[in-house]
Amino acid sequence: MMVVGGQATAQLFSDKTNSISIDNTKAPSPTTLPKITWVTPRTEATVSAEQSIVIDASVVSGVQIQSLKLIVTGAGETKEKLIKVGENELTKFVEQKVTLVDGENTVSIEVVNIKGGTVRSTRSILVGKDALADAVDANRKDYALIIATDKYDNWDDLSNPINDAETIASILKEKYAFTTEVIENPTLEEINDKLFDYNTRKFNPQDQVFIFFAGHGYFDETLGEGYVVASNSLLNDKGKTTYLSHNILRERLDNIKCDHIFLAMDVCFGGTFDKKLAKARGADAMEEAMDQQYLVKKLSKRTRKFLTSGSKEYVPDGTPGHHSPFATQFIKALREVGGGVGRVMTLMELNTYFLRLPTEPYFGSFGNDDPQSDFVFVAK
Repeated sequence: MMVVGGQATAQLFSDKTNSISIDNTKAPSPTTLPKITWVTPRTEATVSAEQSIVIDASVVSGVQIQSLKLIVTGAGETKEKLIKVGENELTKFVEQKVTLVDGENTVSIEVVNIKGGTVRSTRSILVGKDALADAVDANRKDYALIIATDKYDNWDDLSNPINDAETIASILKEKYAFTTEVIENPTLEEINDKLFDYNTRKFNPQDQVFIFFAGHGYFDETLGEGYVVASNSLLNDKGKTTYLSHNILRERLDNIKCDHIFLAMDVCFGGTFDKKLAKARGADAMEEAMDQQYLVKKLSKRTRKFLTSGSKEYVPDGTPGHHSPFATQFIKALREVGGGVGRVMTLMELNTYFLRLPTEPYFGSFGNDDPQSDFVFVAK
């Protein structure tokens, strides 16, 4: 961090590459320094197999933004692009496609406010087809599909799934830069349509998809199958054609063209998503030292993990106006972890938050999962 000019109050910034300057050639006046938050590239040093990437970031200033500039340097050449800022604009979202050259590139965002406060934040991007094996991809993104139902045509309504979903989505978006999508009270047809949508999407090698279900669940002893109950599921449906079976859900999720998928289910009988309902947790101890190499290592292995609020049992919805017990712990984990030195929460760390619940949360894998893989929540 660099301060130029007269006296300035020290401030804490999570982005190590931010440089800050205050223009004191004018009459002294209080200033609020702008803040730059990156979505992609998320980390300071990344690589890209593609020469074109989309820069995604936000700029927030306590006073009016005067100018905003995107600067790209590569092969000794620097290109600058002014981004239009509206009058009295305090927040600006930057989403620009840039073309890079083979080798080392730097991309900087520079913002100046009307008080003379200037902040520049920089990302280093190495372009090369074989570079992904050793670094975090500049194009990687995290996605969250959250499906929550509390209003039912034929089943008893619930109190908390929508509130749980919106809270979790907000934290994932604001703290972990996930692209979030919340589907509220969907019919079976709408759930299937959304899963089909994800089956047809293309993802980058290090992208992650998190799926969360909240609502009623059901287990049929005769058929030996667990189900997600949709808003229009019938009570007396012997063939369970109006339910989403765990067998179909496993197949649809495994078929998503993304290497890293994590499913969480806050539904009754969620543990029956695993056919065997094995007692073993099936996860090796994870290293606590979260560095760049660890992140790259985990993002190179295929992930198909799941966590449910209970095994073969009913789980409570919680007190109306609050969160379910499972969602409460999940939200607590997202807020408390991922803010330390590594800014990363692993599934092992997440799982420890559920050990004292009255139900028996169930952690396992499905599809073609690598036992050494992980799903990581990387804070901004």
